[in-house]
Amino acid sequence: MNRRAENNGESQSEHTTTIYRARSVITMTQESPQAFVVLGGRVVASGKTETLRARFVDADEVDFGDCVIAPGFNDAHMHLGMTAEDLLHLDLAHKTTPSLSAAKAKLRDQARLVAPGTWIRASRYDDAKMAERRVLDRWDLDEVSTEHPILVIHIAGHWGVVNSKALELGAIDERAEPPFGGKFGRDATGRLNGILYEQALFDFAYPSASKQGRTVAPTSSFEERLAGLSRAVQMFHAAGLSSIGDALVGPQELALFQEALRRGLLTLRVNMLVTHEHYDHIRRLGLRSGFGGERLRFGGVKTFVDGAIGGRTCLMEQPFEGTTDDYGMQTMSTGELRDIARMVHSDGTRLCAHANGDRAISLLLDQLEAAENERPRANLAHRIEHCTIVNEQILARMKRLGAIAVPFGSYVLYHGGKLIDWYGRKRVERMFAHRSFLDAGVAVAGSSDYPCGPYEPLLALQSCVTRQGWDGALVGENQRLTPLEALALYTTNAAYAAGEQHIKGCLAPGFLADFVVLSDNPLQVNPATLGSIEVLRTYVGGDCVWTSA
Repeated sequence: MNRRAENNGESQSEHTTTIYRARSVITMTQESPQAFVVLGGRVVASGKTETLRARFVDADEVDFGDCVIAPGFNDAHMHLGMTAEDLLHLDLAHKTTPSLSAAKAKLRDQARLVAPGTWIRASRYDDAKMAERRVLDRWDLDEVSTEHPILVIHIAGHWGVVNSKALELGAIDERAEPPFGGKFGRDATGRLNGILYEQALFDFAYPSASKQGRTVAPTSSFEERLAGLSRAVQMFHAAGLSSIGDALVGPQELALFQEALRRGLLTLRVNMLVTHEHYDHIRRLGLRSGFGGERLRFGGVKTFVDGAIGGRTCLMEQPFEGTTDDYGMQTMSTGELRDIARMVHSDGTRLCAHANGDRAISLLLDQLEAAENERPRANLAHRIEHCTIVNEQILARMKRLGAIAVPFGSYVLYHGGKLIDWYGRKRVERMFAHRSFLDAGVAVAGSSDYPCGPYEPLLALQSCVTRQGWDGALVGENQRLTPLEALALYTTNAAYAAGEQHIKGCLAPGFLADFVVLSDNPLQVNPATLGSIEVLRTYVGGDCVWTSA
């Protein structure tokens, strides 16, 4: 890479003009310029290199040679605040923890390091990829320790496992009733097995989604979570992410993000979806979707209708494959969903509702249609988070409403053939239905839901283009996208889903200078190798926030 600029493009002041060029510049517009110019954190011009040199005679120049520049990746739905906490605890991801015995060994090692009574917390455990082919339970964790309360969160984030000490601290005994929208797992004899589903887990672990406003398991200190956030931001930048949507924001996360912004740690741009439990605070101030700045903004109100895909708790019209009576879980009453939808819609704020199964999506659409009929609001564009299992009727209703779909981008790659085991071969043809959304004229954005799925956008592109799992299984190949369509999910489409399409997603004059430098062209490589493209640098507002060198 030849660079005429003395600062090597590493830091851009408000008054520095820089020309960037590379083998290819993907703009996500009709233009294919040789180079573009950045000033004041925005793209101000693009075109032929010589023309730009003549126009901006004092500009520095950064030439990335044989590399490729593309707009910065934007993940419409993930969990930065949750990741900041998770990174402070044990990671039981299957790549490093392929068995229950390995998981218990990690937990035992941690128990030796901390005093009795100290909480031990772990995340990203995936029961489907454990060598023992059975589910972790309370008694496994009691073998680790009966003196330390232990919480292990499943990778889907919608159920977890606790030991007897944690159940005791949560005042859960054999006679306890679960909260609405939640469930306590039980073994074949009817005894509590330590598994907490949906709201039962949220009340244990997620302050922003807890109906009590507090959790049984304590969160880490503010300074610790700031350190976790800083690690998470760099991790995401290393994957080429310049913007994300945090889809579970409460007072703790808002305070964390504001302080990180003040300290210069929040180099990601964050679109916040505030949980409905905390919407009253924002509502009283009269704030609406879009309030905030280019770094941190309020994007909408988050609520839940059903459970998870990977956790097998989503609400469906037909039961899970191999069962006759398991249709999943509705996690919010229809009456409460009605009230929230009408309130948020009437306020002129975007509702961003988690709905995975086709029955859950239909229930949500009923309420959105009723709210729109009562008070029409043009172009409000409510979002359906995940929107996993669809049909022709759902697509037509979403099109009429102008609703936005935000499905998982990398779940086919991550879960592979297990999706067919859980949902059946015919049903997976209607899941993560990116092709169907585009063909029906429904806006669709890319998301990882991390830590519930891989956060690397290039892996998601590979998943969407090939529809091939890690195990080689083809899952709903009728939903394949072209590489350009897949790239749009994480650039222009994600910007639209955040209401920021006028400033993000393209490398064109007037747009934010958020871009990524790649080792190869995602529009030209073998689709099976998309996830192997290297991210060399990530820029936000013309500043290099991450480099591989």
